[in-house]
Amino acid sequence: MSHDELPVAARVRRLEERVIAAGLTTGDELDALLDELLDGASPVNGARMVARAWTDPDYREALLADANTAAGSLGFATNGYRLCAVENTPTLHNVVVCTLCSCYPVTLLGPSPGWYRSFAYRSRVVREPRAVLAEFGLRLPDEVEIVVWDASAETRYLVVPRRPEGELPEEELAARVTRKGLIGTSAV
Repeated sequence: MSHDELPVAARVRRLEERVIAAGLTTGDELDALLDELLDGASPVNGARMVARAWTDPDYREALLADANTAAGSLGFATNGYRLCAVENTPTLHNVVVCTLCSCYPVTLLGPSPGWYRSFAYRSRVVREPRAVLAEFGLRLPDEVEIVVWDASAETRYLVVPRRPEGELPEEELAARVTRKGLIGTSAV
């Protein structure tokens, strides 16, 4: 496949890698610049959706059935892609990747982190998800099944982590949800 035939996201990622390798910037600096450019796009949005699902059974059901409509009901756009919410349980853990490039629900999770866009993550999480999750500090018991969801330009995923213990108000629950939890590389 020639350079011109590569998807735009793959060409952008190659450019990012070259600029970082040349020492012109770092992944963290690029992430910070994207945060500035994508005003309003934040993992706080996805965290609010998850916290609402944890506290409102009707919203949880709606989110799992039609995540686009559930996102819209809280004022969040999904920009034309199909959003699927997948829920972690005591026996099932979900993790998201885009093996082709780095498709990702930016409006709900903010700019994708550099590690999500990296070739190492995209290739390894599919082959050895338990090992990759352990590198993120998430060690799951052998009896927990891990499902890897491959995002695309048409379909993006949002992980609904397991709810933390305790009776907390929705706002406090939302504050506990991390971008990594929404991708599935951490517990919350």
